[in-house]
Amino acid sequence: QVQLVESGGGLVQTGGSLRLSCAASGSILDINVMGWYRQAPGKRRELVASITSGGTTNYADSVKGRFTISRDNGKKTAYLEMNSLKPEDTAVYYCNARLRVVGGLLPRDYWGQGTQVTVSS
Repeated sequence: QVQLVESGGGLVQTGGSLRLSCAASGSILDINVMGWYRQAPGKRRELVASITSGGTTNYADSVKGRFTISRDNGKKTAYLEMNSLKPEDTAVYYCNARLRVVGGLLPRDYWGQGTQVTVSS
């Protein structure tokens, strides 16, 4: 079984910072991409940022310059450093990992349970 466990969400004022963590565990062979998605009430889930095993990153335009994604391959953990937070960043943030399990042939997506980020104005 593969688990993605997120931590670090919470309530912060406009302009504040938060750091999210996502730790993957289980019978994992390799992790291709780790990413963060978010879903606000009444909206579709959207990609916030992603990072490959080689360190290539991709960001949504709305967070460029404010958010930084990183990962520790040895710890199977991804991080999302969020600075200059705005009320429109309020959402449930989900960790995603595209990985192969031991004995598996093809990578597939796994999701964390989500962590709430609320930015007050």
